[in-house]
Amino acid sequence: MIAQHKRSTDPDDYQDLPQAIGVMAKSFVDGFVIPLHSHERDQLLYGISGIMHLRTEGEAWIVPPDGAVYIPAGTDHSINMHGDVDMRTLYIDAPVGTPQLRTMAVVAVSGLLRELILALNEEPIVYEPDSRGGLIAQMIELEIDRANELSLNVPLPKDPRLQRLCAELLADPSDRRTLDDWSSVAGASTRTLARLFEHDLGMSFNLWRQRIRFHNALEALSRGEPISRVAAQHGYRSASAFSAAFAKGMGMSPSKVADRAH
Repeated sequence: MIAQHKRSTDPDDYQDLPQAIGVMAKSFVDGFVIPLHSHERDQLLYGISGIMHLRTEGEAWIVPPDGAVYIPAGTDHSINMHGDVDMRTLYIDAPVGTPQLRTMAVVAVSGLLRELILALNEEPIVYEPDSRGGLIAQMIELEIDRANELSLNVPLPKDPRLQRLCAELLADPSDRRTLDDWSSVAGASTRTLARLFEHDLGMSFNLWRQRIRFHNALEALSRGEPISRVAAQHGYRSASAFSAAFAKGMGMSPSKVADRAH
């Protein structure tokens, strides 16, 4: 058991707590990588600053400012830090959370949820259910239950004909080649590639490419690049057109991301 006066930064110390939720605070420098691992408890990873990139088997995830990622117990994942990340991790006993959050998801962090996470971090690591810490934890459960899911995952292909195509687009999301152009690279017809995207990745080529472009734009905005420049870099004729498409696809406005960067 952890001593009450000392807050550990070792995740293993939070897996057997007597209460439903424990919170760990830890900071990471830009570029730090946490290799593939898993935990006995569910997690909610929230970065007060910076962006987190996660990889699981078959998917890539991005966690923006004002977002958090829910990770079910036993899920193998790695984390790559973009910018200095001031992380708060909730280690959650399985009964907590709604059924839809029993699978991995990026969710919007409300102002209330953010303050509750920070407040629980100021409480003793081990707390009684009817204490201030216990009441804060109950409120966190309610806020997790009502959190809106964000479409911030990018499925990764298993079919070898898509793997090279997708790897090149992940390396350069601004690549403007059409599916017709990619057919010679993949060694498959345009029709076959279109069918593979729907079958293997669950979305069209255009939607998949748009999602990785928005991920790339999110990073640029978080670095403080102007919205107009990011819009132009991603093929939009105006900042307003980019803003509308970004907000629809990402569930947040680019101006909100830009404001957090300053």
